[in-house]
Amino acid sequence: MIAVTKHLKPHREFKEAGAARALEQTDLPIGRTDVELSVPDSELVLADPSVRPAKILALLRLHGHPVGIAVLDGRLGLSWHRHVPEVWAAVGGAVNAHLAADGLPRVECLAEVACEPVVSAQCLRWHEELLLHAPVITVVVATRDRPDSVCECLDALLLMEYPAFEIVVVDNDPTTEETARAISRRFGARVRYVRENRRGLAAAHNRGLSAARGEIVAFVDDDVVVDRHWLTGIAEGFASGPDVACVTGLILPAQLETPAQLLLEQHGGFDKGFELHVFDTSLNRPADPLFPFTAGRFGSGANMAFDTAVLRRLGGFDPAIGAGTFARGGDDLAGFFRVVVAGHQLVYQPSAVVWHRHHRDMAALRNQAYGYGVGLGAYLTSALIHEPAMVAGLVRRLPRGLGYTFGAASDRNRGRYDGLPGDLACLEKRGVLFGPVAYAISRWRTRGASTTAGSRGGRQ
Repeated sequence: MIAVTKHLKPHREFKEAGAARALEQTDLPIGRTDVELSVPDSELVLADPSVRPAKILALLRLHGHPVGIAVLDGRLGLSWHRHVPEVWAAVGGAVNAHLAADGLPRVECLAEVACEPVVSAQCLRWHEELLLHAPVITVVVATRDRPDSVCECLDALLLMEYPAFEIVVVDNDPTTEETARAISRRFGARVRYVRENRRGLAAAHNRGLSAARGEIVAFVDDDVVVDRHWLTGIAEGFASGPDVACVTGLILPAQLETPAQLLLEQHGGFDKGFELHVFDTSLNRPADPLFPFTAGRFGSGANMAFDTAVLRRLGGFDPAIGAGTFARGGDDLAGFFRVVVAGHQLVYQPSAVVWHRHHRDMAALRNQAYGYGVGLGAYLTSALIHEPAMVAGLVRRLPRGLGYTFGAASDRNRGRYDGLPGDLACLEKRGVLFGPVAYAISRWRTRGASTTAGSRGGRQ
């Protein structure tokens, strides 16, 4: 079986920045901040100002674009100038790479960055031109019995600086009317509410797809908080190539307050780095012998967007996979896979930033490891059923895929579980093996259901 997980893999950005080591011995919670390097505040602004953490995870931007992260020493206080040396050490190279792409001169320190007139940045001029002709985007938020969480998500969505978007909340087989009442009371006509009575995240996403009025449909989980420029990053991703049908983005931790949250971020997390990547089956085919089956490298369903017409033409998401089904996950990976196999481009755009609330306890983390394993096996089964022409390619790759997935010394697994509870690796691998069976059971349960049709209860 060929699989790439979205979680519990070596976290490249943390390892390169030394951030994993910096977080190994520290008191919780870890703070979070966001810094624009061209005009930094005199003091760091923490996401939760009520605590004074020993460590601070800082997202560092230049002209609004993320260039990296750094783990700052909270004991030095919040004065920005005290943290400049470690910030420069973490992202100095990325800063100069961004300046070079903008046609601007190199700098030797962060003070020189702040001296450069921001209006001269080529990326900002392109950004302004893009927003003059901004595509209309429908944002779909699927939720189930989490009114507080989805309302927090909606609060952030409504603060976005983007000229043309709508929000659709899909209430997935709710047990009460509490979410509907909370949204109506708090947001009124600013948010459309629809109900999907068939259980499963893919079914909910298909309901949102059918309701979408925008030329782009963006999906975000109800346990994330979006950046105010999230949709701008999505639009930039679609404008970055001639046939982009899917864009994914950067996902960072909203909280690092418990050992389980820290463990997940140290050994995996969701993010795929700070460089834009284009994937397709021709000029942008990566040097990966398992491509395009390694769909986990493309992004995550917590932060993804599609060309609405293309996704509808592909039949939407497979309702037999995804959270809430017996198959537990993999609907996002199957969507990515089918876009690429159909000949379109998929873009990972780090400027499309969201902050994700990781599970807080170890029991949930173990359940997550097993669930993602099941979802991966189910995704591959779904992919081959919907794209039978890829079966021969899978058979050719099978020996290498088995070694890649289960071999302790493979590129995927080397050092991957160091410092993790030993049962997590076993749970994930057991899940991968069970995935095809889980898919068969889930597909039988959803037999006769269209991939795009859904129950039409609720209001719009």
